[in-house]
Parts: sequence; structure tokens; C-alpha cells
Amino acid sequence: MREDSLTWIDSFIRHLSHERRLSEHTCKNYRRDLDRLAAWCDEHKVPAWTELDDEHVRAYAATCFRRGLSPRSIQRQLSAARTFFCFLLREKKVSVNPAQSVSAPKSGKRLPGNLDADRMASLLDIRGSGPLVARDRAILELFYSSGLRLAELTGLDLCDVDLTDGTVSVTGKGDKDRIVPIGRHAKEALGKWLQERRNLAQEGETAMFLSQRGNRLSPRSVQARVSHWARRQGIDTRVYPHLFRHSFATHLLESSHDLRGVQELLGHANISTTQVYTHLDFQHLAQIYDKTHPRARAKPKE
Repeated sequence: MREDSLTWIDSFIRHLSHERRLSEHTCKNYRRDLDRLAAWCDEHKVPAWTELDDEHVRAYAATCFRRGLSPRSIQRQLSAARTFFCFLLREKKVSVNPAQSVSAPKSGKRLPGNLDADRMASLLDIRGSGPLVARDRAILELFYSSGLRLAELTGLDLCDVDLTDGTVSVTGKGDKDRIVPIGRHAKEALGKWLQERRNLAQEGETAMFLSQRGNRLSPRSVQARVSHWARRQGIDTRVYPHLFRHSFATHLLESSHDLRGVQELLGHANISTTQVYTHLDFQHLAQIYDKTHPRARAKPKE
């Protein structure tokens, strides 16, 4: 493609980062998907975004399918293209969105996994002493207690956790802030970790969770520690940070049936996202929503 066309990908990524305030990870995914589309355009002699039409986009989706991409991945590719062309329309660089009417193959509903309450209790029953054990116990307890995302947990500073009130202040996707309660076991684990943390922290370090070197613990390190403790505790399934979040949502919804409350705790903008996080059918979710959301209730007959 012409250089000026590729430059618009850079402009779009800046728009996502600075105006829409999307995470670095999300911006990288958009860039990867659009770079893939640009490479396809090169192969098929499409010189500029203004030359791309809906038939090209359908052919691109078909190429992705033949190369073994899943329907879900193709949906993401097309979504990235649609969003990109919406941006180009806004900037008056194109006159139509060629991806608007193109659909991906339907994918089967993939439900996230979760650990049942007994296996979660076994995983969290960590024995031992020392600063790293105290840190890891606090991480796992906080994941399950508050349903935090991995990036939310590793981004925590000392000032974000209030053990007196039993709350944690979290900055989630789209820089949206929320306050989430901390359970009793997590409070105890965090209190013990804070005592150990003093001996590890480098001067001026504000991060809640630290590496052995005394600086902020990385997401990759947290993933490795979660896997370590799952093996150590004899959990017979793959365990990863987001599994705690889904288990948190599942167990809370099963016991409370408060869909709206779970939505708030997870920081979901739309109730449909909470639906994906739970493996309940939509009819059941709709019934819960009707019972719990004030504006969903039908007016009483007069």
C-alpha cells in the first residue's frame, strides 16, 4: 500500500490511545489486525484505503478462514477494520465503510472456565512462611476476593488499598475507576504481606506487589506464580489469573442472583458482557435482570 495509507494506521492507533484511552495491549491488537489487512491489500494490489470495497473485505475474511483462523478471530479482524474505517470516515479520508456489511462465520459459544468452590479453597490453602509466600497468598486471595483483572492487580499502588474500610480502588478498562470490597481472608493476607513488604521495597517504590528485587511485579511474573501454586496445590486443570475473576463472578452470581451487583463489581459497562462471564442461559439472566434492575420492572397494572 502507499505510504500515506499506512500512516493512517499510526494516526488511528494514536486516536485509540489518546482520545479513547484504550490500553496498550488493546492498541497492539488493533495494530496487528490492521497490519495483517494492509499486507493482504499489498498481495492483492489494493493501493489505498479508498480503493478497498466490501468485496475485497469479504475476500480478506475468506483468506483468513482458509488460513485456519477461528470464526472468533475473523470477527475480531473485521471489527478492527470497521472501527478503523469509522475513524477514516470521521477524518473524511474515505466516503464509505467497506467492512460495515461484512459478517464473519458464526462461532460456537465458548464459555470461560471456573474453579468450583472446593477446588478454589484448596488452591488458596497455601502453607509456608516468608515474604514471597506472603505476597503470593495475598495476590491469589485478592484475585478471588475482588475479581480483579491481571493488569488491575499489578497496577495497584499502596494508596489504592484501604484495609480499614476493606476496599480497593481499581482503574479498569478505559481508565474507568471503581471501588471493590476486599473479603476477610484477603484482608488478612494483605496485612501479612504489608509487614513483609517493608523489607523488600526499594526506596520510593509505591507498588503494592513487589518482585524479589523490590520493584513492581510484572504481569508475566504473576502468571508464573499462579501456575506454580496451582501445580503445588494439586489442581488438576490449567489455572491462570483470569480464572479467578470468572470464578469470583460465577460463585457470587450463584449465591446472590444479583446480576446488576456482579456487573458493578466486575466493572462491565454492559450487562451482556456479564452474561458472557457467567454460564447461565440468557433467559435466566433476563429473569434476574427483571427482578433486580429498577427500570426493568414492569409497571403494576392499575
